[in-house]
Amino acid sequence: MMSAHAPDPTGTRPVRFGVNYTPRTGWFHSWLDLDLDAVGEDLAAIASLGADHVRIFPLWPLLQPNRTLIRPRGLDDVRAVVDVAATVGLDVVVDALQGHLSSFDFIPSWLTTWHRRNMFTDPEVVTATAALVRALAERVAGAPNLLGLTLGNEVNQFSASNHPDPDAVDVEQASTWTATLLDAARQGAPRGLHTVANYDAAWFMDDHAFTPDQSAELGDATVVHSWIFDGTGQRYGARSYEVAHRAEYYLELARAFSPAPQRPLWLQEVGAPRSILEEADVPWFVRSTVETSLDCPELWGITWWCSHDVSRDLADFPPLEHTLGLFDEHGRIKGAGEAFRDAIAGARESTPPAPRGRAIALPVGPDPLLRRSAAAPGGSVFEEWMDASRAGERPTVEVVRESAEVRAGDTRTGGAAATRMGA
Repeated sequence: MMSAHAPDPTGTRPVRFGVNYTPRTGWFHSWLDLDLDAVGEDLAAIASLGADHVRIFPLWPLLQPNRTLIRPRGLDDVRAVVDVAATVGLDVVVDALQGHLSSFDFIPSWLTTWHRRNMFTDPEVVTATAALVRALAERVAGAPNLLGLTLGNEVNQFSASNHPDPDAVDVEQASTWTATLLDAARQGAPRGLHTVANYDAAWFMDDHAFTPDQSAELGDATVVHSWIFDGTGQRYGARSYEVAHRAEYYLELARAFSPAPQRPLWLQEVGAPRSILEEADVPWFVRSTVETSLDCPELWGITWWCSHDVSRDLADFPPLEHTLGLFDEHGRIKGAGEAFRDAIAGARESTPPAPRGRAIALPVGPDPLLRRSAAAPGGSVFEEWMDASRAGERPTVEVVRESAEVRAGDTRTGGAAATRMGA
């Protein structure tokens, strides 16, 4: 298994390419009655694209149906899927807390209705979820094709102010929760790339308790999930420059918060939503996204969402969820899959990018909840970056941290209290 920083004697760039695995039969409900033969067929199809890893999503209520019950059979099923992936040459990232998938929430009954508790701050809940993460890590730690664990799929959305029933949390509590669960992953699997996967409220929503600094400092890589239905496609248009460069911008924004120059960046989710794109636009979008993302230093990998379309026999999904796959619900490769396969083949010969050009300043105050919206689609930083990119400057982002005195307009400092953290 290639290390995240392994040197490449050929001089080409060892970027990892993977796919988020959505089972063709039964979607994630297939964990209820796991069919390893069907899993093997799905994973072999993914491997045929030239992908080297998959990200898998065991459902939280099936692994931990009671706060003090972690099912050994459930853990064994996860390990079995990891082992099947090894037979077709795929490494695996295991997501621990599901959590939230394709608009559905999978929260165990001991956290809801009559047993409603805060998943981020209740001490007994945090202890229990850390125990699950540790047990899951221990069960898969011996697999030679394990890349690592991700704490869950966009679990931070449960704390967001726009969630219908948010779990209230502050910045310090969010940081403590993340660090606690990452420590549990490391205890269970000392070797591995363990990460937190926050959706973009952490980067763009001013009042969100999960912050860019947490994403960039906690865990072994900085993870981003880039979706053009975040306002980019709606505002600028499906075939716009902004859509083609959305993931590249997001990666450069994430790199600006990195505490270490060599910290890996992982585009862990990116997909082609037909709510924005016409089907004829999809191959262009796949190629453009891969090509522009490869121009980002420290890019560790690109993991596409997702492997297979959700079957139309399943009810109540948003329509776009039935169209996001690289393969259709019958296992046939789609135009998106062919484009991703070709992009992977082309990227194998890519060389590391040159240093980026002009840095676009992102001012942030002493309170990390302030000013993130300037970086969101339509914000001043986003607009300035896109204008510079369109002009050929290959811009990056630079975080400008202002002291309380500067934020308060203290003229005694003359702005000298601002400190800069280079990208």
